[in-house]
Amino acid sequence: MIYGAAGDIGSGVSRAFAREGAHVCLVGRTLDKLDLLRAEILQSGGSAESAKVDALDRKAVDHHLDALVARRGRVDVSFNLVSLGGAQGTALTQMNHSDFYRPIDTAMRTQYYTATAAGRHMTKQRGGVILALTAQVARKPYTNSGGFGVACAAIEGLARQLAIELGPAGIRVVTLRSSGSPDAAGVSAAIAEHARAVGATLDEFKARIAEKTMLKRMPVVAEVADA
Repeated sequence: MIYGAAGDIGSGVSRAFAREGAHVCLVGRTLDKLDLLRAEILQSGGSAESAKVDALDRKAVDHHLDALVARRGRVDVSFNLVSLGGAQGTALTQMNHSDFYRPIDTAMRTQYYTATAAGRHMTKQRGGVILALTAQVARKPYTNSGGFGVACAAIEGLARQLAIELGPAGIRVVTLRSSGSPDAAGVSAAIAEHARAVGATLDEFKARIAEKTMLKRMPVVAEVADA
């Protein structure tokens, strides 16, 4: 299950799972994009299906996953890659409340809905993996990151609590923490906002981010997907 599969990271992850032989269920709100990705995977010899589901609607998430498991028997992996949105590049003291709160609200609603839905089925089948993607700002705060950093920290907190509750049933809850992929449109736009806020060029700010990573470079989408 890949929620937000039509996005840059979501589509990259979906292709990676399909290459490894998984049947990939592509979920999102833009069916046209999902259908194009499904056709690409099928043409490459993979197995996939697509479905329009609003991952911010708990009933829709539950209904879709229940129907899928009834049809296919189980769900092995659930990965929520829904975009969090919200503004960056502005100090918290100057930020509009709705811009600050939006990514936190989106993160907690969609991650909670999809992870707990998967957890209920995985508990019955005694195994599975729930995945989430966050950014370095979840643990190391950066200026002008708005509600995004708080949202990432909240996702990791949710994952830890889910892990201790679901672990006895053989379920792994894994958070991947990335420094951001510059070839993803949303990441590129956020970097541009930060660069403007501090009067740096795009390349200068990317270099600042890269310097704080272990490999001294930002991972591209394909690397995140392969991980």
